[in-house]
Amino acid sequence: MSGLTNHIERFLKELLEESEGIIEIGRNDLADKFGCAPSQINYVLSTRFTPYKGYFIESRRGGAGYIKIIKLTRSSEDAIDLLLSDTIGDAITKDKAKMIVEGLVEEGIITKREGLLIVHAMDDKSVIMVPGEFKNIVRADILKNMLIVFLR
Repeated sequence: MSGLTNHIERFLKELLEESEGIIEIGRNDLADKFGCAPSQINYVLSTRFTPYKGYFIESRRGGAGYIKIIKLTRSSEDAIDLLLSDTIGDAITKDKAKMIVEGLVEEGIITKREGLLIVHAMDDKSVIMVPGEFKNIVRADILKNMLIVFLR
């Protein structure tokens, strides 16, 4: 199964490169192309194209169902806004924040050095004086503010 998952992922990433970071494709058409069930396409999207890895998925189910994949880039203001408001939101755990940063580094959106700086700024040691119930709120603010500087 992982072989098929890798092929689907590779195909979608190639399409994204060719189309400047935004694709729209029928879920059933994609499933037919790879000879799999539409649920397999959903699996690939939910595990390989997550907001934490720098992707945003818009999906419509049903007979005319489609998927729209947007790859976050420095120049895609809408994707950056979605990352800041929807993915990070008002609070975020240390692990989820680190996943976002690692995805941005992996995609070359921020440098490894910028990623390390962000991760260390969000560490529990950095927000040690903040009461436990507020740490994830402070962490989200730190992450959003640093990403605004690095991405815009």
